[in-house]
Amino acid sequence: MELPVFYAGDMAPGAAAYTMDEPTSKYCVTVLRKTKGDKILLADGRGGKFTAEITDDHRKKCVSAIIGSEQVPAPAPRLRIGIAFTKNASRMEWFLEKAAEIGMSEIIPLVTRRTEKENLKMERLESILVSAMLQSRQWHLPKLHTPQPFESLMAIAGQRFIAHCLPGEKKSILQIARPGEDALLLIGPEGDFTPEEVELSLQNGYQPVTLGNTRLRTETAGLVGCTLLAAVNNA
Repeated sequence: MELPVFYAGDMAPGAAAYTMDEPTSKYCVTVLRKTKGDKILLADGRGGKFTAEITDDHRKKCVSAIIGSEQVPAPAPRLRIGIAFTKNASRMEWFLEKAAEIGMSEIIPLVTRRTEKENLKMERLESILVSAMLQSRQWHLPKLHTPQPFESLMAIAGQRFIAHCLPGEKKSILQIARPGEDALLLIGPEGDFTPEEVELSLQNGYQPVTLGNTRLRTETAGLVGCTLLAAVNNA
């Protein structure tokens, strides 16, 4: 049976023991019924994978001794998605969860001319990414950027793609993306990118891509885009 994995984002370098916070302790001891002597796994979100043995099964401050560790290499290539968040928080939270499970390295909330103004609850979004990382048994927590202006991503390194609904020739990511190379895909807001934004991206080396023959909601387009990027590198 696989050992359960718990988040230890504040694990100190070289630590001999780790004390879980109250919610994690309660889940470990009360829900999963883990007791003294049981082995578990801890993930620090930076590639640290720790095997631990519970030494104190207190449901508010469960303590475990570190008995083994390894450093899991960061996923390569880096797959990044810049997406204009909508006002429907639940849809974007759903997208974040799925993007993390699929294996995106970075998620960039994109500020475009048509982006709906919304204050992102970054702490909640981070917790969703942590849960998705643990559920999918990954060891690196995807990086969630603060909202970035569209123009600031024009000079970013790596392969660059933009999905938009304006007329013009577009190809599938599966046709043009090169496996093994860092990639960034931009997904626009409801109402799409403006013609000026699309033109700016093309002038800066972005390749226009199609995500299919139907018009997709922002979060659905994001999910399709993540899936295609991952497929290029998992084929």
